[in-house]
Amino acid sequence: MKIAVEGCMHGDLDKVYATLKRLEEAESTKIDLLLCCGDFQAVRNEEDLKSLNVPPKYRHMNSFWKYYSGQVKAPYPTIFIGGNHEASNYLWELYYGGWAAPNIYFLGFSGVIKFGNIRIGGLSGIYKSKDYYLGHHERPPYDDNNIRSVYHVRQYDVLKLMHVVEPIDIFLSHDWPLGITDYGNWEKLVQQKPYFKEEVRLRTLGSKPAAELLDKLKPPYWFSAHLHCRFPAIIQHGENGPITKFLALDKCLPGRRFLQIIEIKSDPGPPEIQYDEEWLAITRKFNNIFHLSREYLRLKSDHLDNEDSRCWVKNKLNVRGAKPFEFSQTVPSFDPNKPGSTVPSGHHRNPQTESFLQFLELPYLLDITDELSTPKRISEFSSPLVIHSQKHLDGEEDDDDAHGDDVDELEELAAYVNDTQ
Repeated sequence: MKIAVEGCMHGDLDKVYATLKRLEEAESTKIDLLLCCGDFQAVRNEEDLKSLNVPPKYRHMNSFWKYYSGQVKAPYPTIFIGGNHEASNYLWELYYGGWAAPNIYFLGFSGVIKFGNIRIGGLSGIYKSKDYYLGHHERPPYDDNNIRSVYHVRQYDVLKLMHVVEPIDIFLSHDWPLGITDYGNWEKLVQQKPYFKEEVRLRTLGSKPAAELLDKLKPPYWFSAHLHCRFPAIIQHGENGPITKFLALDKCLPGRRFLQIIEIKSDPGPPEIQYDEEWLAITRKFNNIFHLSREYLRLKSDHLDNEDSRCWVKNKLNVRGAKPFEFSQTVPSFDPNKPGSTVPSGHHRNPQTESFLQFLELPYLLDITDELSTPKRISEFSSPLVIHSQKHLDGEEDDDDAHGDDVDELEELAAYVNDTQ
């Protein structure tokens, strides 16, 4: 199986797919799957543009809306994670994962999916310590703070991935695992990007939760994006342990190294995206402590017995099958003949998500408010995971990193600054 991996998409689906077509023709080969490491920008209409965290003059419709509307179909099965420049209102509809458009699958805020017999895991967003132990309290339409914090990684989503036991073949994260530069040519990196030098020296470049997941999951392949440069590394886990091949990729621009092709052995047969049994069991097990308020809630990393949930999910999949629920449009698509058309704002319940939760016999909580806060719900359960809870205080120290996205032009730096304003 040949898999293409792309860095930051920034809404340029047409360009990436065209590049893959040219590569197939030049190399007389066939690409089976495309993976994207974030900043996908699944913008369906003008309302989605408002939830995109870039200055207004840099908000462009780009090409995703054509795939969402059905005007064109993705020529390759595509799986993506979220970054820090997304149409966050749409991705929240698909928190658990789902079809963002026909043949284009969002992996969720965290998730594991199968493509053929290849297991692909991913973590959306970027790490900011000030928000890590908070719940997913943000709801569209977003204010100036929520439009940033909505894509900050939460412990709840990481802890679910830490409970994955079966081997992961490929893992995707938007920002790099903390300390990854120790395993590659960091001298060359800082020659190309000198403003990374201090963070590399202090070992503060990257995501601590991603580093913990790398150490726990030890996948053969790990791909990231975010910093808009190519950086390879090889991690040996222990003296005689497995090896992870890490690669960060650039964004889709001429002359930039934004694409990589890998070949992985796979069972014969038509590859297709399917639910992962272990991940569904983890999702079901953890749903009763789904953290949805601004309360500070720290969870234990203790491993929970998942066997009962696993057996339940297996029986359900044997009856229904493992294909994801079908794509559904929830809002009108952009119409170039009617620019500026009014689109309903706020949260829209996605039929895929509703069907998914009904299948797992779980409540729909994505539009819950602080009136039904996480601690009140969790108090109804006896969970050994919760170890500390306190109210989140506004005005705490903001430790957002200073380099922003790795961009070369000053105007782009202003457009894609990484939470430093």
